[in-house]
Amino acid sequence: MAHELQFHAITLEQRMGNTMNRSDFIRVFMLLAISALHSPVILAGQPATAWQDRAAIRTTAESYLQAITREQHNARTEIHLGQLDPRLRLKACHSPLESYTPSGSRPTGNTTVGVRCPDEAGWNIYISARIDVFAPVLVARQPLVRGARVQASDLEYRERNLANLNYGYYTDTGAVDGMVIKRMVSAADVITPQMVEAPKLVRRGEQVIVVAESGNLSIRSSGKALNDGKSGDVVRIEAAGSRRIVDGIVVSQGVVKVTL
Repeated sequence: MAHELQFHAITLEQRMGNTMNRSDFIRVFMLLAISALHSPVILAGQPATAWQDRAAIRTTAESYLQAITREQHNARTEIHLGQLDPRLRLKACHSPLESYTPSGSRPTGNTTVGVRCPDEAGWNIYISARIDVFAPVLVARQPLVRGARVQASDLEYRERNLANLNYGYYTDTGAVDGMVIKRMVSAADVITPQMVEAPKLVRRGEQVIVVAESGNLSIRSSGKALNDGKSGDVVRIEAAGSRRIVDGIVVSQGVVKVTL
């Protein structure tokens, strides 16, 4: 510091030349010295910025994901959070951190979780995550051929990772019982909605029972189905005798309901 002050003093003396007498020069020299001595003290006295603990951010995100996963699935879960950038610098939050599910995030598999500081000058970040949920789902106990009617005895439960079942799955045998296999299914295959379909209760050309209703009045007659239909489908019926064409809704095997 002494060398630096000497350098500045000599420079000033050289620049000022004869325009500054010795007493003025000494006064300037002392002012520079005092300024140099006080500058570090002022900087050291300034409060250092407090940074948010990254571990607290991860804990908030992980606790949130565990809570919402338990609400959605009563099953074994594994949650893996992505790493935060070690260079991340966020001001310490004075309020409790909040976590949330960003729009478009998946409930399982590769997803994203948000963490924010609700302070007035807060911040918001996103963290990548992986959620694996292991739960029992319905699989084929034995090979099932196309066109076969599914029975409860054809199915059994096996634990699978729901995050990998992108095409869906079933957990209730009642939802699959009586459905028709659309393509060959191997043993232990997870049953998906794409593998089964509702059976056709009415087939084209078959004779069906037509139930016509109007208020409390109900009339039963017969007719011929002009197209195939599953439960709830609208089919066209040619009434016996009159050959009149009417539309009806399939309600059960070989039965169509018509509203007058």
